Amino acid sequence: MISVLIITKNDGNVIGECIKSVKDLADEIIVVDGGSQDNTIEISEKLGAKVVKNTFKNFSDQRNLAKEVAKSDWIFYIDSDERATPEFIKDVRSRIYDVGNYIAGFYVWRKTFYLGRDWGFSDKVERIFRKDKLKGWHGVVHETPEFEGTLETISEPILHYTHRSLEQMVEKTNEWSGYEAELRAKVNHPKMNLFRFARVMVSGFLRSYISEKGYKNGTAGLIESIYQAFSMFITYAKLWEKQQSRK
Repeated sequence: MISVLIITKNDGNVIGECIKSVKDLADEIIVVDGGSQDNTIEISEKLGAKVVKNTFKNFSDQRNLAKEVAKSDWIFYIDSDERATPEFIKDVRSRIYDVGNYIAGFYVWRKTFYLGRDWGFSDKVERIFRKDKLKGWHGVVHETPEFEGTLETISEPILHYTHRSLEQMVEKTNEWSGYEAELRAKVNHPKMNLFRFARVMVSGFLRSYISEKGYKNGTAGLIESIYQAFSMFITYAKLWEKQQSRK
């Protein structure tokens, strides 16, 4: 048995397709909602998912709660802007029932789409676990799983439809930048100055344009890379603002 776990907040425009994509894989679908004010919960329940409401503190907290609620021996975390394919589902089902006890779970490849187009970029994330092997998630900015055993890799990717429109991108940046700025302020991040602003913005641009091969996608690639620099600026400008107010 496998439980599919989805962490959400105001994802009504994408949650439906996510749930539909895992129907043939899941023995149960659990949505942990962090306080949606749109139709995320209504859509999730209509499609048969169990919704658990939990005010958002951080992603580790949400993922740990989802694990505790899950009833299956295996759990699969998928984000609301991701989609499982029939090929991925077939691969997962063939693998989870034919592994040794030393296997704690699997890495999952994600094929990335920006602004509706294939970006030619994939990354590998820790998403499928034996429930009894996963000890929990830790970290408040970038959560990390702690588990017993080793991870293998599912060959077939899921699809990651991130940054679907400029409007959606700006809304998400404005929402999450304040949260991330507060986390950095709480751990006494070094005082922001001209050099640090330049460094985070340049690194954001170069990661997107070079490391993630945005340069291969023409104008869209340039727009995305500039946006990454902008997103970093907003987060750290809010951090700077908090640092000024605490003087």
